[in-house]
Amino acid sequence: MNIVVLAGGLSPERNVSLTSGSLITSALRKKGHRVLMIDVYEGIKNISDPLSLFSSEDTPVYSAGSRAPTPEEREAIKQNNGGRTELIGENVIKMCKLADVTFLALHGDMGENGQLQATLDVFDIAYTGSGYVGSLLAMDKDIAKKMLQDADVLTPVSIRCNLDCEFESIDAIIDSACERIGFPCIVKPCSCGSSVGVSMVENKEELVSALELAKRYESAVLIEKRIFGREFTQAYFDNGTLPPVEIIPKCGFYDYANKYVANATEEICPAPLDDDQLKAISEATAKGFRALHLDGYARFDYILDSDNNFWCLEANTLPGMTPTSLLPQEAAAVGIDYGSLCDKIAKMALNKQRK
Repeated sequence: MNIVVLAGGLSPERNVSLTSGSLITSALRKKGHRVLMIDVYEGIKNISDPLSLFSSEDTPVYSAGSRAPTPEEREAIKQNNGGRTELIGENVIKMCKLADVTFLALHGDMGENGQLQATLDVFDIAYTGSGYVGSLLAMDKDIAKKMLQDADVLTPVSIRCNLDCEFESIDAIIDSACERIGFPCIVKPCSCGSSVGVSMVENKEELVSALELAKRYESAVLIEKRIFGREFTQAYFDNGTLPPVEIIPKCGFYDYANKYVANATEEICPAPLDDDQLKAISEATAKGFRALHLDGYARFDYILDSDNNFWCLEANTLPGMTPTSLLPQEAAAVGIDYGSLCDKIAKMALNKQRK
């Protein structure tokens, strides 16, 4: 197949996406596909022979790094492209139309919130992962929590606030959080992934700082009750659940650095769960997948509390595919190596388009 791998963009998860994209590109080439990786924001200029680009073997190697790019660093990328505000670069759609499948290696912003998926649908372009409806529902953590609750999937109590709203003062937000959520709590941007902008909060003073940090990435913010316990994640893939992973950070919580710095976190797959626990998490994942109208594959994150309850924290419609990412580990546990996983995801998208 001719495959376009879309990565990069301007989201805080840009570096993770580029790392995933380069690895996916290399893996698909080894499976015999002709693959072109494109930074969705920067695009490709001065194309004279478009089909020849699929034969290129030039794929830069990226690293997710120990931190996400700051808003200022992402603004610099925009300025290097003439300050262009359009999120899809030159010739991106043209090359996707020429491909058999577009493999979405994007994370965050328009790559996961349904905007890109809807655009590709307009042009009848086959792409990996969920459609625009499921992507939108899962990406907005507040909406996703409501959908999960309606499906009888436990999620921690939370409140959504808009830090740019003139009718919501910081004092009012803090008072509401203290009354309805209490401490300790977690503050997170409503639509960011990879723990970007996330803070663990113990008191009012820390809450103020946490809200300021989250606002650097997004004005819509979630304040959520913190659940203590063991941390797990489980993917739903090709009509079934994969073996879950237990996540044990060696220091602090499962933040950006602990996700992407090698050896910062112990990850056990298959997770040490008894039969009843495995049944409970698998049922929650399947319910969540259906409730959010997802397709193909996704990954759900959980905390298992001392009363043996699995609390769903969020859903990830385009899970990371870096060397430390969790979906490849789960697939490997059932005998699907990295290259075969990428190949299967691409073929699933093509088969979906043909139906």
